[in-house]
Amino acid sequence: MSGRGRLALCAYAATLLAAGAMLPLVDPASWMVQAAFLLAIQSGVGAFARRVPLARPLTVTVQVLVTLLLLTMVFARSQAILGVLPGPDAFQHFGTLLNAGGGDVGRYAIPAPATEGIKIMVIGGVLLIGLAVDALAVTFRSAAPAGLPLLALFSVAAGLSGGASWVWFLLAASGYLLLLLAEGRDRLSQWGRVFGGAAPGQGRAPAGLDPAGGSALAPVRTGRRIGALALGVALVVPAALPALDGGLLNSTSSGDGQGSGGGTISAVNPLVSLQDSLNQPEDREVIRYRTNATETKDLYLRIVALDQFDGTAWKSSERKVKDVPDQLPQPDGLSSSVGVTEIKTNISAAGSYKQSWLPLPYPASQVRINGRWRYEPAGRTLVGDRGQTTRGAQYSVTSLLVKPTPDQLAGAPAPPARLLSEYTRVPDALPDVVRKTAAAVTRGATNDYERAVKLQDWFAIKGGFRYDTQVQSGTGVSAISRFLKEKEGFCVHFSFSMAAMARTLGIPARVAVGFTPGSPRPDGTMSVGLREAHAWPELYFEGAGWTRFEPTPSRGSAPDYTRPESPSGEATSPAQPETSASQAPSAAPSVSDSCPAQAKRLGECGAAAPQEILPPTDPGTSLGTVLGVSLAVVAVVLVPLLPMLWRIRVRTRRLGSGGRTSEDAAARTLAAWQEISDTAWDHGILPDESQTPRKTAARIVRLGRLEGEAADAVHRVAGAVEQVLYAPEPRPGTGLADDAQQIRAGLGAEASRATRLRALLAPRSTVRVVWILSARWASVTDRWGVRRWGLDRWSAQWSASRWSGILRRVSRQRG
Repeated sequence: MSGRGRLALCAYAATLLAAGAMLPLVDPASWMVQAAFLLAIQSGVGAFARRVPLARPLTVTVQVLVTLLLLTMVFARSQAILGVLPGPDAFQHFGTLLNAGGGDVGRYAIPAPATEGIKIMVIGGVLLIGLAVDALAVTFRSAAPAGLPLLALFSVAAGLSGGASWVWFLLAASGYLLLLLAEGRDRLSQWGRVFGGAAPGQGRAPAGLDPAGGSALAPVRTGRRIGALALGVALVVPAALPALDGGLLNSTSSGDGQGSGGGTISAVNPLVSLQDSLNQPEDREVIRYRTNATETKDLYLRIVALDQFDGTAWKSSERKVKDVPDQLPQPDGLSSSVGVTEIKTNISAAGSYKQSWLPLPYPASQVRINGRWRYEPAGRTLVGDRGQTTRGAQYSVTSLLVKPTPDQLAGAPAPPARLLSEYTRVPDALPDVVRKTAAAVTRGATNDYERAVKLQDWFAIKGGFRYDTQVQSGTGVSAISRFLKEKEGFCVHFSFSMAAMARTLGIPARVAVGFTPGSPRPDGTMSVGLREAHAWPELYFEGAGWTRFEPTPSRGSAPDYTRPESPSGEATSPAQPETSASQAPSAAPSVSDSCPAQAKRLGECGAAAPQEILPPTDPGTSLGTVLGVSLAVVAVVLVPLLPMLWRIRVRTRRLGSGGRTSEDAAARTLAAWQEISDTAWDHGILPDESQTPRKTAARIVRLGRLEGEAADAVHRVAGAVEQVLYAPEPRPGTGLADDAQQIRAGLGAEASRATRLRALLAPRSTVRVVWILSARWASVTDRWGVRRWGLDRWSAQWSASRWSGILRRVSRQRG
């Protein structure tokens, strides 16, 4: 294969390896097969155009036209002229698909369904990047800049998925390094042979590739070392620095935990995904639960608390997490004088609901769940560790239904100074209209409780606000000002604005994100759908702790303690769960009956019936695990030692006793000489087949700094080799094994410790294994008439078959 052909193949492979990072974004992944096929055609057209040859700009132009024809045939055949040529209708259809794809990207969370709009975006993007890589690396012979489009492709995938897995990074980086090595090999080949030593019949190698100094392999070897070092640093450094990958949000930064299948809430950026969930065309079920509470209108399923407002957005503070305790600590600020009822809830999450934060009734006192979960004390939330998500999870929660009275909230003492300082902080950029409006709305209130109720009622009833999920999103200070002026928004705007206004009044406040209680089902369970996604403010009152308020009109229910003469609720026995009829939902979320066919195949058509979750047990380590770990340990120990073991075996075979005929003695002499050459190679003296045995011996003595018996042994074996090769009546040497061992000891004595260790553990001559396999593969392909792709002549000449051929020629000469 020519240098350009090899470079084109490497460019194709590098593009596909970088595009692999996009596989988790779209489901199913069959689009990649289509992209690979179209990319192969595009690369093949480029190779043909370069072979004609065409001018470089013309080659790229031909590839662009062919790519446009391919996309037309795949996505706009009905609108194309003769089904192939793109016309005005085809381009209009392309625009329609791209607009639809942009809408689908904003609507669906990862993994998004492979709609036509999304497919044309990902396949077209791969072809565009592939064209840029092929043009830069192959047509214009500049592989280094080709890393920029590859990096762009990987960065887009990593950005959309919240951080691509290290496996995808390793594949993408390996593809780029492969491309660089192919270009380096191609450039060196233009100056002569890449490998050291002159080819037979061609005389000495060109200047700059003199094998005596070993410089022929230096550029390639250095490039490989630099590439391997860079790749190793990129992989090892992030793992060695916990600060780059730690913190509370560590698990949510993974691709698996970041997204929410089917448009569910993301804890890292709840605003966009929450609005997407509310605007879903179908209210698909994501959670089903069974509870023993007599009323469920206050059973909000809380995911995460947003307690930090920097003027741009509300977000969660980065806090330390710890193992989930058997019994969660007492909620902050909850007094024994406030009435509480303990309830039990069994929850089941749908397969489509992939979230790193666990929905829980608040405040939970005990959680029983299997998997890798961690506990964040300040928000009383559970977060998945190392990619753990809620997908298909079943768990049991014991929680408290806190029922403070209006008098208790009105008479609440001042909160602790630390909590007051942290949760009443507002940005300096907060407009004065927010403070003035809060003061005007709460005028006449005598305590923080009355102020909170006035704020809630103003938003929900008296202020003239309208609930609308289609308004422009935003959580910063400008969004709050716009919301107060236009009085249109959805739960995010209501909760964020009330929390900010409460902070200006000195009331500790934060925003909770989760789900409203859901809708009852005939089997006694509660069903929670996408459109139950919700945000609400939590205000702190000493004695009651963090207390829920509901400022959003037509959503959820206002707590009883914000209304006069609030009724009290009790719990029945946990063994007989029942639900309340007080909450009459308009429509229950859809489950498998109306689930799309694709989601049915993936098992994502709703949650399973909740059941009792038993505490995890430890059955002990299984036999399979013990065997697997043992085999892994053996493999880890033996694999690095394989080069050394192979070298010992070869040395033993070469220096061992053989037959008694003259041909056997000659073969032993040549084998001993090859062993000495390989020993010198292992110690850094590259072999040079262009020199005679006598000159090779002198070179080994000179470069290996051998003296005395070791130097005499090299010349003695070299003389024996000349006798075998050239003498009419050869006299095979004796004591060759001892001479080889003496030479090996002499080379080791003069070498540095690092050189000796490498000669022992990673001998350079073990590359012969690759050459032998290449020779055997070439023999098989030649036998079946398959064209060989390029077995290097130097490696073939140094294979074992060379020595057999030499012996046969010597025998014929003597005969």
